[in-house]
Amino acid sequence: MDFLLPLLIGLVVGIVLGAVVGLLLARRQGAGVENPALVEARHQALLAQVRAEEQELRAQLVAENSGLRATAAGLREQAAQQEERYRDHVARAQAEQRAREERERGESRVLEKLAPVQELLRTMQEKVTELEGQRSRQHGEISQQLRQATEAEERLRATAESLASALRNNATRGVWGETQLKTLVESAGLLNRVDFLLQESIDADGAARRPDMVLRLPGGKAIAVDAKVPYNSYIEASAIPATATGAEEARRNDLLAEHAKRVKAHVDALAAKNYWTGLDSSPEFTIAFIPNEPLLAAALEKDPALLEYAFGKRIALASPVSFWAVLKTVAFTWQQDVLTDEAKMLFDLSKELYARIGTLATHADALGGTIERSVKAYNQFASSLETRVLVTARRLDGLDESKVVPAPRTIDEQPKQLTAAELTESMGFDDGRVGLSAGGGAE
Repeated sequence: MDFLLPLLIGLVVGIVLGAVVGLLLARRQGAGVENPALVEARHQALLAQVRAEEQELRAQLVAENSGLRATAAGLREQAAQQEERYRDHVARAQAEQRAREERERGESRVLEKLAPVQELLRTMQEKVTELEGQRSRQHGEISQQLRQATEAEERLRATAESLASALRNNATRGVWGETQLKTLVESAGLLNRVDFLLQESIDADGAARRPDMVLRLPGGKAIAVDAKVPYNSYIEASAIPATATGAEEARRNDLLAEHAKRVKAHVDALAAKNYWTGLDSSPEFTIAFIPNEPLLAAALEKDPALLEYAFGKRIALASPVSFWAVLKTVAFTWQQDVLTDEAKMLFDLSKELYARIGTLATHADALGGTIERSVKAYNQFASSLETRVLVTARRLDGLDESKVVPAPRTIDEQPKQLTAAELTESMGFDDGRVGLSAGGGAE
């Protein structure tokens, strides 16, 4: 920067001098030949002016040079700062590049490790899509089933209304109760006209009675069963929703209370018939079969003492569930009774067989004695033939000795005696001779 200043000053002075000379030449050419002294004076004046301007320009250039030096120093300082910032920027860029590369390598490792997770997520997405399809199909099926259920409920409601209308008729209600009773008894394993009788006429307290069923028990005992029950008030109460309020709720409660009163009146009427008096060895109570669980539950809810009251009247209130337990107990008792009868029959048969075995032993002993006597008689015959008859026969003249009649052999075997204790001691046998014990007879 120092060597530029003189060069600039010389350049400026040359330019000014060239301009002055050119100006003078132009004036000379325009004015013609002038006075040399005047020209010299003008020239000196102009030169002095040029020198003054040169001094002024030099001072200005020195001032500008100082400013430029200050500016250059500032620029050098700024350049140093910029270079420092550049180095910092490069260092940061390199650090960021290394960090970015490290991050990318880390992300690559993470992606490699997440590849199975990605595959699992893709599989799960496919499964979710499949499940969503199944859900849509199932939703359609459920909707269809709900429509069918609604239609079935409507048909059921209509059927229930028809049934309720039919049950308001006493005759229809009686047949329904008897059918329920018969179905329940047969499902418990009891047989009609064997373990129970339907509509059997009996004589109770001097009057003809006809219970719906007579349940036979082992030992010749029986229990009367009645299947009639009041129903109208309960049907009317059931037509009112359980969530009803106000007047509807009060009417429903009144109808259920009326139902409990009618069941109680039915117990009194049934107790007055005294069915057990017309049955031999019968337990002194009658079973009042109520063919519907809610019927009995509603009556007991309004009158909790109804069950105890019925027992006091010798009436057992039985719903299908409780009566089923009674029927299964009766069926089991019949099975045990049959087993007891068969065991007694088996015992009697065994005693009879034991006695007959004694008789058979007597016959066997007599047969053994007869065989023993036959063997003795045969042995005597063989001995006499050999020692007597054949000796004399051999003396006959002309007897061919080669055709001698062989002597008969004797029998040394003896009949086996009966030695079993059952055939000797317990039967009254003595020394192999059979004697019948008490109760045995020859056959």
